[in-house]
Amino acid sequence: MQYKSNKGYTGFGQLGMILCFVGLGLILTTILQVVIGFQIAPQGTPLDKMSEAMLEAMKKPENLGAIRLMQVLSTFFLFFVPAMLFSFVCNGKNLFWLGFNKYFNVFQILLGFLIIFTANIMAGPLQELSEKIVIHFPQLNNVAKSLENAYNDQIIMLSHLSGIGDFISALIIMAFFPALFEELFFRGAIQTLLVKWWKKPLLAIVVTSVVFSLIHMSVYLLLSRIVLGFVLGWMFHQTKNIWINTIAHFLNNAIAVSQMYVLSFRKEKIDISKLDTQVDWWVGIIAIVVLFALFKFLNRYTEKNRMKIIAKEQSLLITENTAAPFS
Repeated sequence: MQYKSNKGYTGFGQLGMILCFVGLGLILTTILQVVIGFQIAPQGTPLDKMSEAMLEAMKKPENLGAIRLMQVLSTFFLFFVPAMLFSFVCNGKNLFWLGFNKYFNVFQILLGFLIIFTANIMAGPLQELSEKIVIHFPQLNNVAKSLENAYNDQIIMLSHLSGIGDFISALIIMAFFPALFEELFFRGAIQTLLVKWWKKPLLAIVVTSVVFSLIHMSVYLLLSRIVLGFVLGWMFHQTKNIWINTIAHFLNNAIAVSQMYVLSFRKEKIDISKLDTQVDWWVGIIAIVVLFALFKFLNRYTEKNRMKIIAKEQSLLITENTAAPFS
């Protein structure tokens, strides 16, 4: 039998919906960036010089609030809005279908954090491996360096943390919101669709992880982010709860923000690449073993909640209207 969503859309139809809503998100993000860019650029700047003027204005501390607003709204339009619209159109108003439910406990949250922390250690050697491979391809290496420099400059612009107030603001804007929006889009929407459509969870998680890594636009971190995406995907597949993923993702981001906060007291320029975990390959192998054990524990503390979620899903499939798309 061909897979269809609650509202009767096929797998291809749902994929088309996601792409359309992502396109809408891109349009809204572009408009937002242009509007904010014109607000912070010096008055009277010629149109042909506007792009350079915006980039220079973004580096000024007095425009930090506008830049942070642009960042959080950009991720909101790119990830949150498409995920919510997709779920509403294809499955109805119930947010349960995106992974929002009450079936989780403190042990799952603790294990989720330990899993993502261990996954970072496991993925650490992959960055060094990627750099060693890419360096043999000069053109690709130049692109990689350009992307890393642009990302580094963007994070530095957002990480002018002059006090505890700025630190808390950064935790919300740079750690929590990106975690929530990305998990909703990649795990709650895309991965859930592919798992139900293809009936091959491992393949669906791998594909979602690759897309997750590519969207971050980093050549050197491509492999390590695929690993992190896979770990987050498998965690969501086990728990079926978006909150566990979001909290684990948030705590992972919060560690990086906290590192930047500590480094901001120094007078030297922050090198974002130095914040990534640097470990020997043998430590990465040990991390794989630890990660396997942590997932075993997670499965043990998740089993009862997972059965409740599956039962709830079956109940909703029976009771919710599947005939009218917008009913």
